[in-house]
Order: sequence, then structure tokens, then C-alpha cells
Amino acid sequence: MSNTPNTPQGPTNTSGPKKAPYFPPPKPIPPKVGLFRRTPPAMFPPIFGLFGLGLAWRRAAESFGAPGNLGEMILGATTLLFLFAVASYLVKLFRRPGVFVEDLRVLPGRAGLAAMGLAGYLMAAVFVIYSPGVALVILCLAGAWHLAVALTVIRILIASAPEARAVTPVWHLTFVGFILGPIAALPLGFHGYSMVICWATMAIAAGIYITSALAFVKKTVPAPLRPLLAIHLAPASLLGFVAYLMGMTQLGYGLALFSIAIFAVLLASARWLTVDGFSPLWGAFTFPLVAFSTLMQVTYLAGNGELFRILGGLSLVMGTLIIPPIAFKILNLWAKGVLAVKTNAAQA
Repeated sequence: MSNTPNTPQGPTNTSGPKKAPYFPPPKPIPPKVGLFRRTPPAMFPPIFGLFGLGLAWRRAAESFGAPGNLGEMILGATTLLFLFAVASYLVKLFRRPGVFVEDLRVLPGRAGLAAMGLAGYLMAAVFVIYSPGVALVILCLAGAWHLAVALTVIRILIASAPEARAVTPVWHLTFVGFILGPIAALPLGFHGYSMVICWATMAIAAGIYITSALAFVKKTVPAPLRPLLAIHLAPASLLGFVAYLMGMTQLGYGLALFSIAIFAVLLASARWLTVDGFSPLWGAFTFPLVAFSTLMQVTYLAGNGELFRILGGLSLVMGTLIIPPIAFKILNLWAKGVLAVKTNAAQA
């Protein structure tokens, strides 16, 4: 019997398939995934516009005898949508608080986070007739958020290069948007606060209007950013509306005429404004239109002629036809995960 082991002594066959190593090489670390890690602030301007649409229809019950429940239905649905959107962004913020500053460094994020606070003001106005206590809490929360946005933007602008400090229509949302506070504050009895806000924001708006006009004369606005020019209609309309609420009818009438001039220019420039096609910045077309409609209705109710009623009705119809489709398209981009990429939203 041979003592040779019962194993082959020749070279092993290497032509067969190789076995996988026992310890596979490390795989690349996947990007962070999780619910609401990249919630885009750009979803808030169209929601802000939907709130304005509902409040304009609530006003239309008095101006045109429209069904009162139509505005309340819009406001109820928008409130639920807004609360979901706010919760989505707060989840992202709690995951990594630094996203707040990062989102404010880009134009869509800056407009969106400001619009989040402004929508809160309108939500407070919705609740005034149902629960003044709840309305006051919402007003305070919206004001605190908006103030945090404004102060952070100021800090970012101070630290930025001179070319990054150029005045844009988004400045209206950030610094003039406080004018929405009195819409809820006045029915709650805060007349002193409303007076201070009215005159302060009017001075800021005048500075932005003048600076923007001078800049527009020197160079044209790039096509992708042109929809933002529609925001210029909102401050004049809201300032006029608040002036009427505070009993300053002559000031309100003057601002109504100024708003008509802006509206006419924007309407004549519609093709130029939209030449680049649909984008998330089309959210800027929503809230100014219904703010204008509301001012026209209030001006008519103050006894200033049928023309204002016609303009208020036409702009309300335009808003009803335009705002929901724009909001749907933007929110659909969010649902598909595309909106965050298109607007360069920060990721938690």
C-alpha cells in the first residue's frame, strides 16, 4: 500500500469559474436616504397663492355675491396642505438645522422660506373668524419664523460679495412681507402694531421699487428669472389693502392706481415673462394676482366705481384658472423628487 496521499499532486485546474472572495470588497456608501431629507422650500409660494385665492373668494361673497362656502372650501384644503408642507420641512430642519441657512443662500429657497411665513400670516387670517385665540398663536409663530428668515438673510447679504447683494423681487417677500401680519392683527385689535408695520414696510417697498427700476434700466433680466418680476405687484396691492383696513382710504386709492399700472405692464409683458417656459419660479405668478384682485374688490366696496369691481372680478377669474394648475405642477415635481434638484434645495 502506498503512503502517497489521496490528493492530486499536479497543478490545480484554473480554467473553471472563480469563487467569490470570502470577504467581499467594501461597497460605496450610498447617499443619505430618508423621508423629507431634501424637502424643497419652493413648494411654499404656490401654497401661499392658494391661501390668497381662498381669501379673495371669501371677499368675493361681499363684492359679487359669490357663494361663501367656495372660499372656505379652498381655505380648508389649503390649510391641510400647508400643515403637511410645514411638517415636511420641519422634519428636514430637525434632522440637520444647518439646512435653514443653506436654503436661504439660493434664490428659490429664500423665496420659499419667506413664503412659508407669509402663508402662515394668511392662515391666521383664515382662523380669525373661527377662533381668535388660535389665530393669534398662528400669527405669532408666522411672525417669529418670518423674522428669523429676514435676520438670517441680512446676515448672509452682509457676508456676501457685492454682486450677490443685488436687489431682487424676492426682497419684497423677505422684507416687505411683514405687511401681511396686519390682515390678521387688525381684527384681533393690534392697531399700533399694524400702523408701525404698514409705514415701515411701505418705506422698504419704495426703496426696493426705486432700486429695481434703476437696475432694470441698466441691464435686462435673464429669461429664467423673469417670472419673479410678477412679485412687484404684491407689495403695492397688499399695502393698499391694509391701508383700507386701517381707514386710510386716500392712501389705499392711490396704491390701487399704482397697482393697476403694475398689473397692466405685467399683462402686456406676459409673453416676455414666460419665454423660458414653465419652471418652479412660476409660483411667483400666484399670490400677486389674488392680492391685486382683493385690493380691487376693497376699492370698489369703498365706493370708487365699477371699474375696480370689473378688474377685481377679472383678476379673480384669472387667478382661479391659473393658480391651481401652477400649484399642481410644482407640487407634482415635489412628489416626484424633482423639485429639490431643480431648485438646489439643501439636504439634511
